[in-house]
Amino acid sequence: MLEHLTTETRNEKTMNLDEMSIFDFLTTMNEEDEKVASAIKKELPSIAKAVEAIIEAKKQGGRLIYIGAGTSGRIGLLDAVECPPTFGTSPDEVVGLIAGGEKAFIKAVEGAEDSKELGMEDLQNIRLTKADIVVGIAASGRTPYVIGALEYANSIEAQTIAVSCNKGSDIGNVANIAIEVVNGPEVLTGSTRLKAGTAQKLVCNMLSTASMVGIGKVYGNLMVDVQLTNEKLVERAKRIVMEATSCTYDTAEEYLAKANCNSKLAIVMILTGLSYEEALHRLEQTQGFIRQAIVN
Repeated sequence: MLEHLTTETRNEKTMNLDEMSIFDFLTTMNEEDEKVASAIKKELPSIAKAVEAIIEAKKQGGRLIYIGAGTSGRIGLLDAVECPPTFGTSPDEVVGLIAGGEKAFIKAVEGAEDSKELGMEDLQNIRLTKADIVVGIAASGRTPYVIGALEYANSIEAQTIAVSCNKGSDIGNVANIAIEVVNGPEVLTGSTRLKAGTAQKLVCNMLSTASMVGIGKVYGNLMVDVQLTNEKLVERAKRIVMEATSCTYDTAEEYLAKANCNSKLAIVMILTGLSYEEALHRLEQTQGFIRQAIVN
């Protein structure tokens, strides 16, 4: 029942929320938000296991699939759509699914989250395979849509991860790996878009960023696979090349042009003296890892 869930209990600090001054409420809210990072720290071993599983799935050609309802679904979608511009992935490599479909990102679709069958069908519709890895997100940990998705993924032997904000969650019991971040009650009772939503976003940040590092999408702490889709990103790419190679702005601009706007190739060309074709072959040999490509 809901009353037994940490995410649904009342916060003793805000029992008189409607009588608090704005500053006092904001101070209390800020203090509660500070608890999120500490709660996530306790789950780092589980998050590390999840990252390892995602890396392994990606190396086998599998997709990272986030699935959730409401706020949880929107957070998964947000992380998914940021991966192509940040890491140069194709749109189908990291996928976000939300109960009720894309229209539910803007307006809630009533009842969609209550259907286990819909969760299964949404994964079937994207032709889920055992090579893929599914991350089910639900603050309460009991959303039928997510449970149905995870159960279906398990049935075809795809790896599954659950992200919730309650211990002993239903989705955690279904998934291969459970990440259960307990932040305590929300300042506004049951409003899991607050601390729970923040926790889910931070966990998704970790899952996608750490796994992309693990498959060679980063050199040092530089976004070397960033897609140059606007002027700001073109300039960022030049700075990335400059930082990675200690070259001048003009040299970075020159080699980006030679590398067809591919930051990784430009970096390898500068650091090794290889031609475009040779640098491309070297990166293919090292599965895209710059650090390995420049020492071969």
